[in-house]
Amino acid sequence: MKQPIVGYHLDDEGDWVAELGCGHFQHVRHQPPFICRPWVTTADGRRGMLGILLSCKKCDRGEPADIEQVDK
Repeated sequence: MKQPIVGYHLDDEGDWVAELGCGHFQHVRHQPPFICRPWVTTADGRRGMLGILLSCKKCDRGEPADIEQVDK
């Protein structure tokens, strides 16, 4: 199921995590050549991707929203 990116936070290892409109979180790493997401490396790039739809596998599986508290 496609869900919009509504925000971001860093995980404990310093990797960016997208916060989706459904309440799920999804890592958005830039790890060439396997994953090419150079936009995640800058604040402007991340801001420019707000609202973009990502496939949410947690929604597809019917998982509850991620309830972890994050500092923004």
